[in-house]
Amino acid sequence: MLLAVARIRYRVGGSARQRTLTGGSTMNDMASTITSIPARVTKELVHKHDASQVLLTDIARVGQDEFLITADWTDTSRLMSTHDSRRDDAVLLTETIRQTFPLLAHAGYDVPFGHHLLWDEYRYALGLDALRAGGAAGRPRLHIKCYDIVRRRGVVSALSLDITVLRDGEQLATAHTRFNIQPAAIYRRLRGTRGNALEMLELARSRPLPPPVSGASEEFRDAVLSPTDERDRWVLRVDTHHPMYFDHPSDHAPGILLLEAAKQAARAIRHPRAGVTEAMETVFHRYVELDSPCRVDAQPLPDDQQGRARILVTMHQEDKLCFTALVSVAKTS
Repeated sequence: MLLAVARIRYRVGGSARQRTLTGGSTMNDMASTITSIPARVTKELVHKHDASQVLLTDIARVGQDEFLITADWTDTSRLMSTHDSRRDDAVLLTETIRQTFPLLAHAGYDVPFGHHLLWDEYRYALGLDALRAGGAAGRPRLHIKCYDIVRRRGVVSALSLDITVLRDGEQLATAHTRFNIQPAAIYRRLRGTRGNALEMLELARSRPLPPPVSGASEEFRDAVLSPTDERDRWVLRVDTHHPMYFDHPSDHAPGILLLEAAKQAARAIRHPRAGVTEAMETVFHRYVELDSPCRVDAQPLPDDQQGRARILVTMHQEDKLCFTALVSVAKTS
């Protein structure tokens, strides 16, 4: 069941070369250099500034709209770390999948650099048995089928993906997502005064960072919730210096940070009961801005037919719904 409600698109990854693409001729020259399938995946192709955070290594087209992408999970401590042995691997999985969006857009469909990718919906389910047996390690392969492709003026403007993540023949996860693509000029017009990433970051960093939830299993830098007087409500904690969430300037809170906040909220409301996030269904309604507090609420729902606990997490900012997530938590063995 996907959370089906009206929504506004959410940006999934900033343009890696956005600041240099201010003129049309520069963008066109850069677009003409894009190869259909690169020999190796570069940081520019996954919209990263830090090359050590690139999780994808190779891409191959195996059908008209089907691709095989190889990931490298041999050293992931640079992204997210924790001392909690119950930690699940959803963040690593989601960041790996997020990096496929710009890679497929540029290498698979010749979308010019400087365009903006906007997240619409995302859901995933982990293969916990396979992950428990082998951990989040090795070199998994992502089998991706693209469909419902929309083109405007010959350029892809919307895309859906079905993704299966395999390692040595074992299924680690499945995922579905849809994202939209906007030219820089349209994005700037829609974002208005909040569309300048450097100005928004400067404003956010001029304000004190709220404290993290006490007793959270995450390390201090990875805690994305700040406590309130209510057990089932928090304030989103947006650390604009976080090495993964803000690897490059962004004018709003990135989508992967919202996904992590939903997971942490589900874990916090269930504390001290153990469990691991096995699945999540999300909808991005509108941007979470950097210049205003965002409220995070969690509501327990009846268990599903598999006996998993379910928690509905919502995020509101300026009295508007920004993000919805249905989190399914499996019992630890």
